[in-house]
Amino acid sequence: MAQTILVVDDDPVQRRLLETAITRSGMTVVTAPGGQPALDLLSGPKGDQISLMLLDLVMPDMTGIEVLAKLRPAMPELPVIVLTAKGGIDSAVEAMRAGANDFLVKPASPERISVSIRNQLKIGTLSGEVKVLKKKSSNTLTFDDLVANSQEMKQVFRLGARAAQSDIPVLIEGESGAGKELIARAIQGTSARAGKPFVTVNCGAIPENLIESILFGHEKGSFTGASDKHLGKFQEADGGTLFLDEIGELRLDMQVKLLRALQEGEVDPVGSKRPVKVNVRIIAATNRDLGAMAQANTFREDLYYRLNVFPVMVPPLRDRPGDIAPLARFFIERFAAEENKPVAGLTPQASQLIERFAWPGNVRQLENTIFRAVVLCDGASLDVCDFP
Repeated sequence: MAQTILVVDDDPVQRRLLETAITRSGMTVVTAPGGQPALDLLSGPKGDQISLMLLDLVMPDMTGIEVLAKLRPAMPELPVIVLTAKGGIDSAVEAMRAGANDFLVKPASPERISVSIRNQLKIGTLSGEVKVLKKKSSNTLTFDDLVANSQEMKQVFRLGARAAQSDIPVLIEGESGAGKELIARAIQGTSARAGKPFVTVNCGAIPENLIESILFGHEKGSFTGASDKHLGKFQEADGGTLFLDEIGELRLDMQVKLLRALQEGEVDPVGSKRPVKVNVRIIAATNRDLGAMAQANTFREDLYYRLNVFPVMVPPLRDRPGDIAPLARFFIERFAAEENKPVAGLTPQASQLIERFAWPGNVRQLENTIFRAVVLCDGASLDVCDFP
């Protein structure tokens, strides 16, 4: 799980020295003797495994500037550190203009190389986090932004992509912490409503006396304390998506009003004389068995069938072990960058530990466990002793 660094230099002695220095930092190294072999490697099947490139500026087959000129259109996000024996200002400016992220003069000390690599990897990780956060805030998150390698989650993504092609109501089922809200956001971001409002309502966290007002809104003076007019969540989500999380917790009397709002496409704000039309796409989520609840008369059967038009089941993390390693890698990179720790992966023993654990709290538990381990870790890799 260590990050892989590509070293490109025509001098075999320099390649060995760089490889030794980087390996001691806990990272994996692959080498290329020139510019064209490096480009061939990056465009091949293992190219997406490269986290950063150390590039010599002067090589006989192709200069570092020429490599950057061909690399940047295809891989604009790959961090590149240029190495050269000529330490002039002009060389540094030319390399930076060509797309280099940093510039080192040979012979650079192992400590200087390690610091530069860590800094560029940290910047890349945090930049990726910022992009995802921007997509979430702009409601344009897609399934390509989610971390998953297992066939089980790829099937969930395929179903979600199909659901995104229309405004069909979606019911996302799965255990707490499995990632239901992210699936809902990806459906929105893949649909024609991308960029429109995505309003989340946790049905189990609304005070009972405020449920109707929060969902449907109220007019000024409609009840004690209603000093101003309030738009409900349905009106806030107009034109976009309303995500009803933990829908199984909603009171039976409110289920009746919710059903009417879904059927008629309009809401009745508290104290209003006339209904308000809304154009809302509904995605509901639950960690309970709504079908069994409907049979037991603890959830309205007509509302259940109204919501359960396009069911999507998100499997728990224990049923998709192929996602544990990529998720752990993602969280390690993120928290190592945020906490400024030189953690690059897990030891084989720690990797076996997390892959064999059942993770009853699913992805949320894995995330918090990795966060704790990164904070406790004093080495380059998380070990068994770093986990509770």
